Amino acid sequence: MTVLASGSKGNSTVIASARTRVLVDAGLSCRELLRRMKMANEDPCALDAILITHEHVDHVAGLSVMARKLRIPVYFSEPTHRAWVRQMTPRTTMSYAQWLDHVQKEKEARTAQEAAQSDLEVQSGGIQIAAASIEEEDEPEVAAKRDPASLPAVEYFQPGTSFCIGDLTIAPFTTPHDAADPCGFVFESVTESIRMAIATDLGYMPPNVRSALQCIDVLLLESNHDLEMLKEGPYPWAVKQRVLSRVGHLSNDATAEFLTRDYDGNATYIVLGHLSETNNVPELALLSAEEAIRERGKLLGNRVLLAQQAEPLASICL
Repeated sequence: MTVLASGSKGNSTVIASARTRVLVDAGLSCRELLRRMKMANEDPCALDAILITHEHVDHVAGLSVMARKLRIPVYFSEPTHRAWVRQMTPRTTMSYAQWLDHVQKEKEARTAQEAAQSDLEVQSGGIQIAAASIEEEDEPEVAAKRDPASLPAVEYFQPGTSFCIGDLTIAPFTTPHDAADPCGFVFESVTESIRMAIATDLGYMPPNVRSALQCIDVLLLESNHDLEMLKEGPYPWAVKQRVLSRVGHLSNDATAEFLTRDYDGNATYIVLGHLSETNNVPELALLSAEEAIRERGKLLGNRVLLAQQAEPLASICL
């Protein structure tokens, strides 16, 4: 696991087995993602796919450019893909007069196209074939300018149903967050008998998430905010309510409660992620998690790390 960035301004993680590499979320610009990968000694050309947890901008900011540049497929749940496409589609407003003018121009364009098509049918088949070939040679980036949501390939998964990419078995699970169909992932390399999980953007820890996070060797877990810092901080009250809600984010206290009560203790590494720069301090998140582990003596072999927003975390290899 190589966490390239984790926080409110962008999230992205590389998960790799011996033969397969995937990028989970692309929440920074393509240029910055490539820079972070270079810093972490990760080869972008070795990526086999991009997986998306949900459509919020801090998880998809560089998605379309990154996928087109590397020409790799993107895996979404279908509702998340639809929400992302709507998000990427330019929205315009027009007056009634402008709408009438737009309709008239569309009619004229269709008439002209039909007339041109009739002329082509009269001409030789060779000319028709040549015209078709020109259309087929349209460059991907030209198409992308017409459609910002264009991707080399899209694959759908369903939370609760496992699928495979190369030698990775991936189990997506539903998470409570205010997005179309948010999810986390458990990754298992059958040949290496190693399991890694990503669970961020959680309003709370429901039973399905607690169940999914059993027998994990490396766990990236949200520890978003300190409750007092959030309550006394600069966010508008509506935003505070959203973060504190059951479709918001996990606090340091909620993460510590999970580690104390429901965590099975199997992870060699626990990585605390998605820390708020405004409403948290890394030392507070780390102290809270380490105290929870100390309360359970048998967990002292677990190592707690902090994922950062500004730079990649050193790769965790098992």
